[in-house]
Amino acid sequence: MNLKPLAFRMRPRSIEEVIGQSHLVAEGKIINRMVKSRQLSSMILYGPPGIGKTSIASAIAGSTNFAFRTLNAVTNNKKDMEVVAAEAKMSGKVILLLDEVHRLDKAKQDFLLPYLENGMIVLIGATTSNPYHAINPAIRSRCQIFELKPLEPEDIKTALRRAIADEERGLGNLKIELTEEALTHFATASGGDVRSSLNALELAVLSTEPDEDGVIHINESAAEECMQKKSLSHDKDGDAHYDVLSGFQKSIRGSDVNAVILK
Repeated sequence: MNLKPLAFRMRPRSIEEVIGQSHLVAEGKIINRMVKSRQLSSMILYGPPGIGKTSIASAIAGSTNFAFRTLNAVTNNKKDMEVVAAEAKMSGKVILLLDEVHRLDKAKQDFLLPYLENGMIVLIGATTSNPYHAINPAIRSRCQIFELKPLEPEDIKTALRRAIADEERGLGNLKIELTEEALTHFATASGGDVRSSLNALELAVLSTEPDEDGVIHINESAAEECMQKKSLSHDKDGDAHYDVLSGFQKSIRGSDVNAVILK
């Protein structure tokens, strides 16, 4: 039995498998062009959780066949980065996904900079914070900055159907009947977070007893139990905070009572 979560198992193996973010990965768009030409530059991907930052990084690595390593700017230390640098010296190039890149301290930053300069390490920094405010200029100036958007419900439905059908990495070895209402709930209640939708689908499937024919039936009620409506996206001093304040202000100026209350 595979103990890794469904969302982890279903991460794309190539740039063609990435769902959503077509402004970056569709044919002819910038990240797609980088991959096709194998001319990668360091980049920072920012946006809300669960929308594909890690997926794009792993897809880039899978499409280019470069070594791929994942570190966290908070929990991993300089010694961990030295290991990645040593591998880069041996192989010529390593793609490093650095989560929480906005928390990179000066010692780690100073160590990484020469490797970013010579291209031996291709940094893909992932953050939910606006990099123009949160990331040190020395790192920012060496990276392309790409904003990722929450996925559309139809994109999430595609990801869910793919997971249900995939016999190698997904749930394709199980007999699953998912109602259209349940599919729609999973796709819309997550607020564009595909990881949450996949995790909720997996929970629904694994917690539902199959019938006498071995079929697992997932209806809207089961979907609602496994995925509650996502609350308002908010952060104390980031983009979401100011988006809410801006919406509130515009609602007042427009004398829209209902909108003001919702804000």
